[in-house]
Amino acid sequence: MATEPMTAADLRSALERVRAEVRQGVDRATAADLEALRIRVLGRSGELTVLLRQLGSLDASERPAIGALANEVRREVEDAIAARTAALHSGDLEHRLTSERIDLTAPGLPVRVGHLHPTLTVERELREILHGFGFEVFEGPEIEDDWWNFEALNIPPDHPARDLWDTLYVAEPGSWEAGAPRPAEDGTILRTHTSPVQIRAMERLQQPPIYVIVPGRVYRRDASDPSHNPTFMQLEGLAVDEGLTVGDLKGTLTYMCQSLFGPERRIRMRPHNFSYTEPSFEFDSSCGICGGAGCRFCGGDGWLEIGGCGMVHPTVLRNGGIDPERYSGYAWGFGIERMAALKYNVPDIRYFYENDVRFLETF
Repeated sequence: MATEPMTAADLRSALERVRAEVRQGVDRATAADLEALRIRVLGRSGELTVLLRQLGSLDASERPAIGALANEVRREVEDAIAARTAALHSGDLEHRLTSERIDLTAPGLPVRVGHLHPTLTVERELREILHGFGFEVFEGPEIEDDWWNFEALNIPPDHPARDLWDTLYVAEPGSWEAGAPRPAEDGTILRTHTSPVQIRAMERLQQPPIYVIVPGRVYRRDASDPSHNPTFMQLEGLAVDEGLTVGDLKGTLTYMCQSLFGPERRIRMRPHNFSYTEPSFEFDSSCGICGGAGCRFCGGDGWLEIGGCGMVHPTVLRNGGIDPERYSGYAWGFGIERMAALKYNVPDIRYFYENDVRFLETF
């Protein structure tokens, strides 16, 4: 571009040349070409910008006409670049719409939807069943001490449940590193049942009526077999009120089990001995496979054990701050995995922990 002052004729000729060049090149320009063209013509040092600076050197009578032409060329250049840019964007969008088109009439890929674990399903069903009786969920810690897990439940120090083979004791700090692990002196253990929460519930709620259920994990030093596992889920139940009897216990548990397993299931209660209940019972359900006739699943007996139950021992009521002369109570503790096995006729509770999708999908 000339740096010397230009005449009106020279400016007109230069402006027309810029317009012609833009008209000729813009239709074939790519996005990168358009940006280069915009800078070359309209930039701070662009051709059109330099030409506009020459207007000041013209005679006053010539400026209006050349100025009007310059503005016309500028608008035309800007419009041409904008139109080409829009066309490029539209073409790119059209290409993408065509190349990325999805056939909405084609069948889609199925989405795999998971479901609750069978033991959790059973736990929730039990919650709903017992909620109808007015039972509320009450929870407690999984790490207990000797008082809550044994003493408060009328389990004396010489009771077989204290044996190290049954209870998982937390080691005394430093004893493991010294090569001679021994139970912690403060009696810290992993709870062997959910029954300690009975005392916690009575102390917390203080005055009957008390109707609570306690779902939770418990730990025992058991060998893993079809009906036992070192870690399992348990459902504790506790009712404390005036005038409760064994009949209330049996009626509640019968309704609970028949609601879960089906009305055709029969139940029975066998006398047993638990330190924290008196009288105490083992609670059984008829086999769901043979209907009580006897088969391999039930060992030919026709019955399958669910858990223990009984009337709350007066000592346990006193330890919970309840007057046993005025109130009575009943309690039970059933394994949720065992109840799930009875509901679905699963011969081995270990199946629930193997995470075999083929097994879990059957539910």
